[in-house]
Amino acid sequence: MERDDLIQDHNYSISANHNEAQGVVIRKKIWKVTGILTLITIVEVLIGAFIKQYDSVGEDNFLWPYVKVGFLVLTVVKAAYIVLIFMHLGDERKSFKWLILAPYILFILYLIFICLTESSYWHEVFQGVNSINP
Repeated sequence: MERDDLIQDHNYSISANHNEAQGVVIRKKIWKVTGILTLITIVEVLIGAFIKQYDSVGEDNFLWPYVKVGFLVLTVVKAAYIVLIFMHLGDERKSFKWLILAPYILFILYLIFICLTESSYWHEVFQGVNSINP
């Protein structure tokens, strides 16, 4: 059996090439994706660098719960965008996109629910231990 890429008399291997106009469109899309992902990452880094969990006095920062939710949202947005672009899900029908993304979103929401539930449980447990052993 001969390899498909070595067969010279088939025209389908030639159709994989593109002209310069199509190359410009592809490069523009790559730069757009790179710019969006870089912008989201810069926002995440700046938020993490300038908004701290505790203020200068040592008390909880009132913005911290919003920062945590913001990190979760930005991370899920980046992950969904990567799946849509690099896995070519963005080129599919809307119903197929939701068929793929809906279980992912539900799973992420479930994980967040479990993390919040468990963290509040352990917080209560440790508060009980601290009240017993001062």
